[in-house]
Amino acid sequence: MSQQHSEHYERIRSNPRFQALVAKRNGYSFVMTVLMLVAYFGYILLIAFNKEGLAVKLGEGMVTSVGIPLGLGVILFTIVITAIYVKRANTEFDAEAAEILKEAQK
Repeated sequence: MSQQHSEHYERIRSNPRFQALVAKRNGYSFVMTVLMLVAYFGYILLIAFNKEGLAVKLGEGMVTSVGIPLGLGVILFTIVITAIYVKRANTEFDAEAAEILKEAQK
């Protein structure tokens, strides 16, 4: 890495706004990850320990059990939180990163 790139890199890393952005992004990622793990492993634990509850039919004469909509709910939840994360990353986080880079080039 050249001396100029090294100085540029260090200027960015030492910027308090960059450090705050990294902390905010990492915290947000952690929360979203925990939400996803709770939903996924919660469903897996229901399958493992409450098969009878998931096998309950949704209505008289219906074939579908409670487990099917819950499984679809986990999939939809995954799609929704991914979309929320991507939207925030592409707007707020990317805009802040661009400002920090612009500031570092001065």
